Amino acid sequence: MTYQEATSVRRLDDDRWETQFAEDWDIMGFTNGGYMLAIASRASSEAVRGRAPVSITGHFTRAGHTGFAEAETEIIRHGRRFSVVRSRLIQDGEIVLVTLGTFAESEDEEPEVLLSDAKPPDLPPPEECQRALPATDAPFPPPSVGQVDMRVGPTLVGTFAGKPSGQALIDGWIRPKDDEATDPHFLVVASDAFPPTTFNAGLPIGWTPTLELTVHTRFPATTGWIRCEFKSRFVSGGLIEEDGLFWDDEDRLIGQSRQLALVSK
Repeated sequence: MTYQEATSVRRLDDDRWETQFAEDWDIMGFTNGGYMLAIASRASSEAVRGRAPVSITGHFTRAGHTGFAEAETEIIRHGRRFSVVRSRLIQDGEIVLVTLGTFAESEDEEPEVLLSDAKPPDLPPPEECQRALPATDAPFPPPSVGQVDMRVGPTLVGTFAGKPSGQALIDGWIRPKDDEATDPHFLVVASDAFPPTTFNAGLPIGWTPTLELTVHTRFPATTGWIRCEFKSRFVSGGLIEEDGLFWDDEDRLIGQSRQLALVSK
């Protein structure tokens, strides 16, 4: 199944959509949070005539699983430039995700950059990096890794080999598999596709459920590889914050993310 098919929604009426949490987009049987947020982002975008996400925040209330789900959308404001949409994903009669997002028409011109105080991670080219594949006899790497084309950077190779670096840092390349075209919603998928930074810090490895995830998009979606870097500075009270940055193949910053999750036990 392609990325577009796996995140597709079908309109039921003015503010209701049906979707399917696809097989193998899961971690230990629980549907990946970034993937669920991308579905909500797509439903919200369709509600405002295809405007692209500028910022979307999701609060996860229950774990999702493979199978049928519905999205409910509510247009809070539909202005000349920006629309604000609230959505809910519902599965088995229970809310699993609540979102609030700002959406806008795609810009035809190159956006002006007034300040950029970050550089992309220094990674070997994707073709020289190891492709991440799901494990066949262990829970990690999870099945969701196989639904994208992920190439792991030097910081992640040791993590997959059971030799974490001790740094709460993960980087690598990502794109839809099979050279499928991407779109702004794929950045939402990318924000939660890589292993948690705690895995590389030598902390316990297990399901790390997301409580809240916010994604900002800054440029039109790239058609090539996306270079990603995730860092954490604080792990306390059973919670981890994780900041992500995304660059395209022209070294333009195209997105940012912040996630709050529970630490594995």
